Amino acid sequence: MSWRPSTTSTARRRHAPERVGFAGAARSRGVSDCDGGERSRAGGGHGSGARPAGRGGRVRRGLRWFADRLFPPGANPHDTVPALLVLLTVVTGIVDAVSFLGLHGVFAANMTGNIVFLGFALAGEERLSLWGSPVALLSFTAGAWATGRATLRVTDPRRAFVLLTAAHALLVAAALVTVQLAGHREPPGQAALIALLACGMGMQSASVRELAVPDMNTNVLTTTLTALFAESPGRAARRRAAGIAAMFLGALGGAALHVASGPVPALAAATVLLAVVAFAARSAR
Repeated sequence: MSWRPSTTSTARRRHAPERVGFAGAARSRGVSDCDGGERSRAGGGHGSGARPAGRGGRVRRGLRWFADRLFPPGANPHDTVPALLVLLTVVTGIVDAVSFLGLHGVFAANMTGNIVFLGFALAGEERLSLWGSPVALLSFTAGAWATGRATLRVTDPRRAFVLLTAAHALLVAAALVTVQLAGHREPPGQAALIALLACGMGMQSASVRELAVPDMNTNVLTTTLTALFAESPGRAARRRAAGIAAMFLGALGGAALHVASGPVPALAAATVLLAVVAFAARSAR
């Protein structure tokens, strides 16, 4: 699999070394969202390569099988990463369910919603928090900024993704501990929860952007939904539909857990999923 860097800035390309794939081979930066462009980069059939041995081999084969079905035959250069990004999208739905339902209508991942809600609050809408959205925006941007600096220093892309996902898991685990110690109904505890969850989602958004897997955006779905219906059907539509379904299921499950038992079970589920992704990413090529 080839790990292609995002085209974030000319300066980053000028000063950072060429990112290489998990298998050690650098690929072209050009990415086509159409099936023909994906097929032209094919490097073997579905599930190509030696089967992993030992513990976790069956799980890895399952992840690779699912990831391969999101691309034309033989055109998945990302190994198991697309499947892991679907799991991260589920995490997004869970975390936003907790933050929106339990923290005065604030999103931890959807910054578009927070910007709009801040405008509503400033206009005098009393049902929305005047301070919650700014805390989320600042924390999210802090997480994204820190991730951008970290990816410049860590030259091994697999190690960077594993470390950033593990750090995100620790932030959600810290939010879980905060709920148990300070609760989630008073402003100090709410502010801490918003900061921890939004910072983690900023890290996730920035790290996924570095992967540059086409159509796999784990935080927002407006562009994904537009492309799904505006463009001709193809394997790209599978990736887009998978992302939409994953966020819906994450939001549904997170909301059901939160309504039934509060934020603890939902945050615990998000922590476990992040830990699974971090562990599974260690074996991705």
